[in-house]
Amino acid sequence: MTIDIEKIKKLREETGAGVMDAKKALEETGGDYAKSVKILMEKGLAKAEKRADRAAGQGLVFCYIHSGAKVGSLLMLACETDFVAKTEEFQKLGKEIAMQVATEEYASTDDLLDAEYVRDAGMKVKDLLAETVAKLGEKIEIRAFTRYSI
Repeated sequence: MTIDIEKIKKLREETGAGVMDAKKALEETGGDYAKSVKILMEKGLAKAEKRADRAAGQGLVFCYIHSGAKVGSLLMLACETDFVAKTEEFQKLGKEIAMQVATEEYASTDDLLDAEYVRDAGMKVKDLLAETVAKLGEKIEIRAFTRYSI
């Protein structure tokens, strides 16, 4: 079966997988794009689970100020390498979780992770985190967060 190069390119962009991994996934699924994404995400999560015991010694601090400047938040998001911390995906995740923190008071990190994601009620914050972990293949954890309001 011949796999369209544009499908491989699109799959790589969405999942962060290598060229050969994207091609293999498309071949395994007979060219089914949705199934290929699922396979690559599962492989990415499995790879990340193997790294769960590694130290997440790098990362960034994110802030969010809601319009009107009456509510804001700070978030410390950690990862294994500064390379990953500089990626667009990691930075987008940090901004999204910082915004989530501003939506309400969370008693613990577990409460935050179990909360419905503010942009998609069918998704939890932990699902958003898991998607990014699968894409980047590194341990990512929320170290600390706080919400401020006046």
